[in-house]
Amino acid sequence: MDNREEVREFLTSRRAKISPEQAGLPAGSRRRVPGLRRSEVAALADMSVEYYAKLERGNLAGVSPAVLEAVARVLQLDDAERAHLLNLAHVADGTDILTRPRRRRAPGRPQVHRSLRWTLDAITAGPAVVCNGRMDILASNRLARAFYTDLFANPANQQNLARFQFLDPASRRFYPDWDLFADMAVAILHAQAGRNPYDKDLHDLVGELSTRAKEFRTRWGAHNVRRHGTGTKRFHHPAIGELILAYESLDLAAEPGLHMTIYTAEPGSPSEEGLSLLASLAATEESTPARQHPTG
Repeated sequence: MDNREEVREFLTSRRAKISPEQAGLPAGSRRRVPGLRRSEVAALADMSVEYYAKLERGNLAGVSPAVLEAVARVLQLDDAERAHLLNLAHVADGTDILTRPRRRRAPGRPQVHRSLRWTLDAITAGPAVVCNGRMDILASNRLARAFYTDLFANPANQQNLARFQFLDPASRRFYPDWDLFADMAVAILHAQAGRNPYDKDLHDLVGELSTRAKEFRTRWGAHNVRRHGTGTKRFHHPAIGELILAYESLDLAAEPGLHMTIYTAEPGSPSEEGLSLLASLAATEESTPARQHPTG
């Protein structure tokens, strides 16, 4: 995940998505490639073609915030794409978050402190998980373990949502809108790569998925990014059936890089009834000594 290569491919792919009409320019004729020309981006951003070409070759070191904002404006970047561009510039400058003092962590997955686990356990009406930017599930409440039963049941998933998405056939059933979820998963990992390009575990995960899943490899080449904030998703649980759930994802101030996602159903809806039934099933199963559950 060389930073210059990522910058080059990200800017090139964003430029290709903006038509002249979207940028307020005449369409013209004899365009050999989709999107804007470099000269058009440069003119709209009020900079020389040579300077913009340098940016698109991957050189963001020392670029001012004003220039980055101009490029983001012309390429019509959304909030997640703009943040990704700024992260790439910080890395190029050597001022990314990895250079700042931070609490030392043991190798491997970060440990979730026990008060956060208590907080998860106190959430009983909806699935709740704590994840890192690589989409590892680091902790979960009882309802989440019942909700993601297929993911937790297969050790090969390593409690990672991206592995489950692309390498476990059960995900095709669990996610009725599989392509949408696949796009989201790759975009989340791409955003994480921009924030933390030196994460070896992320490199390894991307390499594994690129090698083993064509669907991932194709999407990774699109260089889309997104934030996992809020929205609605549709699931098909093997024991409950269809669930339409809203979600909120919250960054954890005490645990930089980790976030908690909580799923809830509309009050009075069939999905709320489904979650209640799932909670009852989970309570029954966890009270059976013969059955053991992952602790997250």
